Amino acid sequence: MKRVHIYVEGRVQGVFFRHYTMKTASEYSIKGWVKNLVDGRVEMICEGLEADIERMIEWCRQGPPGAHVVKIGTAWEEYRGEFESFEIIR
Repeated sequence: MKRVHIYVEGRVQGVFFRHYTMKTASEYSIKGWVKNLVDGRVEMICEGLEADIERMIEWCRQGPPGAHVVKIGTAWEEYRGEFESFEIIR
C-alpha cells in the first residue's frame, strides 16, 4: 500500500473538482481526503494500491469537465492506513 500527497493548481475550484475527485477515488478504491485551499489549489491525500494511486494522479492531471489543470505536485509519503473512506474536508 502507498500514500501520496497531491496539490493541483489551475482552474480547479468552482468546477466540482472535489466532488469528482471523491467519485474517482471511490472507483479506484482509494482512501483519504480532498479539500480546497485558500490560494485556489486543491489538496488531497490518497492511500491505496500503487497502481490505483498512479491512475488517480493521471486523472488529476486532467480533472473533471470545466477544470483546467496547469500544475500538479506529488509527494510520496509512508503509508499510514488511517482512513476508512475518501471524503471532502474543509
